[in-house]
Amino acid sequence: MAQAKKKATGYDKFVNWKLLIIPVVLFGLILALPTPQGMKDVGMQYSVGPKVVTDYLCNELFQKKSSDCDQWEILTARMMEQNMRMGALSKERLMKRNEKWAKKYKIPVDSANFKRAYEYIKEKVPADTYLSMMKGAFDMRMKNMKYENLSDKDQKNASKGAWNIKVSIAMVVFVVFCFMTECMPLPGVAFCIGLILVFTGVVSRSEVAGLYWDDACWFIMGSLMFAAAFVKTGVDKRMCLMMFKKLAVPNVRWITLIFFIVISPLAAFISDHALAAMFLPIGMLLYQNSLTDEIPEDKELAKMLMISIAMACNIGGPGAPSGGARNVIMMTYLTDMFGMDIGYAQWIMFCFPFVIVMIPITWFATNLLFKPRIRSLAPAMRHLEGEISKMGKWNKHQIWAMVIFVVMVFGWFTEKEFYNLGIYPIRLGIGVIAVAGAVAYLLAGVVNWRDYQEKVDWGVVWLYAGAIIFGRTLDKTGAAFWLAQSVIDMLAPLGMDQGIPLMLTSNGLTAVLTNLMADGPAAAAVGPITLNMASIVHPGTTFLPFMAMATAVASSFAYCLIIGTPPNAIVYASGYLEPKDYLRVGVPMWFVANIVIVILTAVYWSGIGFGSLPSF
Repeated sequence: MAQAKKKATGYDKFVNWKLLIIPVVLFGLILALPTPQGMKDVGMQYSVGPKVVTDYLCNELFQKKSSDCDQWEILTARMMEQNMRMGALSKERLMKRNEKWAKKYKIPVDSANFKRAYEYIKEKVPADTYLSMMKGAFDMRMKNMKYENLSDKDQKNASKGAWNIKVSIAMVVFVVFCFMTECMPLPGVAFCIGLILVFTGVVSRSEVAGLYWDDACWFIMGSLMFAAAFVKTGVDKRMCLMMFKKLAVPNVRWITLIFFIVISPLAAFISDHALAAMFLPIGMLLYQNSLTDEIPEDKELAKMLMISIAMACNIGGPGAPSGGARNVIMMTYLTDMFGMDIGYAQWIMFCFPFVIVMIPITWFATNLLFKPRIRSLAPAMRHLEGEISKMGKWNKHQIWAMVIFVVMVFGWFTEKEFYNLGIYPIRLGIGVIAVAGAVAYLLAGVVNWRDYQEKVDWGVVWLYAGAIIFGRTLDKTGAAFWLAQSVIDMLAPLGMDQGIPLMLTSNGLTAVLTNLMADGPAAAAVGPITLNMASIVHPGTTFLPFMAMATAVASSFAYCLIIGTPPNAIVYASGYLEPKDYLRVGVPMWFVANIVIVILTAVYWSGIGFGSLPSF
């Protein structure tokens, strides 16, 4: 059975050159084609824009060139420039920044200069003047820069920026084709991403290794380690029986419904990563204990259980602002660009119905698209009861496994809030907590390293590490912004640049991008474009907050690729899924989700309105 699992993931396959030659040729063709003017413009905005904006702000604030400014004056301009790139245009937003924030974005800072910059903006620059300067800086970067007016050095940097975008677009074609066809082992594709970026000069050899790692990678690694500890100790069996023993008829249809009913609402308030990691061993256990001598393998059942966990996590995030960074990003854009606020409870009132509607639809689709031979999981429940009775009472290792798990889950749920409250002096991140839990299992003697080495799918860890560098490249080079801008510009002549058609366009675009990169950067790339268009065609109406919420919701539609979201990668570690399984349920649900959010906008959102704003 273990051998069959490996084959299912494609790890035992060799490269299929008949297929691989296609993305290789497409990659070369894209690089050889002339660079479009729009790509050159975006390359200039991303490579030279920060320098030009900093110069502009120094002149506006201090009537000096940036080269003549003191350190605190340069710091002031750089902080404002970084806020502008994030869509945070208000003085109020800058006043909430601190030294930690500046260091996070690699702005050189010390306490004395930060204090002086902070006091200058607070005392000397009125809020309306500040906003006017930031809008001027935005126009300077996005509209007023001309390639021919740049210095030779800046022109060279602008050309390099355009080249980086072209490489990124070629890389998208290569990577997506490889993921969809599995023409080479998927962790190998993840390593190809880094090789492509170094060989084409997009990143240096010293940068590429650091780009591969992220808190999400640590989380996936740590969560797979704790799943291994659960399986070894038998805690997964006890938890599974506790969840499902009350079912009168433990049919796979009702068990998957419980997955959706429990996981999806929780994903609106706590980490979907954590939920996927918690339910993965339960789903695997249900499958393994359902097999019989008559049916020693049922791939459809395994796939159905794993996909149900991932989809339940994915559809829950839009329900509340705490469901993902994308929600907060769009709320910030709306506040800073247009002065409109969406409260926490207000967001839930508008967006949680999407989760409620999607639960039965996604559950029905999953049961329709997967046809397991084993329908009743009653034998699995009886088998679990027998095994647990043999275990007897909770032993020392099981107690330690559960105690460490509870502490770890508590850390996942509270680390951000405790940091903001000052209880934690540093931000830990859920990945660090997951790895700390994995180390705690070693220290407690629950597992040894051989357990981790044999039971953790390390290929999935590297696969998601490749997804991190892939998404970061699309974001940092401006490739995601260029894609968004190009699609919006292309559809404008077709009448798709206002009202519901504009929302459908922006939602679809966001939903495509979010399968290629993290949801936050996807929303960040599309949000400023669509919100600005919305303000032009429907200024001062409900369309603006509706567009902000719809963009955030659409950025959760990462249903189609393994790399689309951490829950997809986590359940892939089960070994039961193939890339085409995500497409099988992801593609139809992608279309359904886009239709649902547009219908909600046109009927439910428009029906309740948004405060005193006029309807669009």
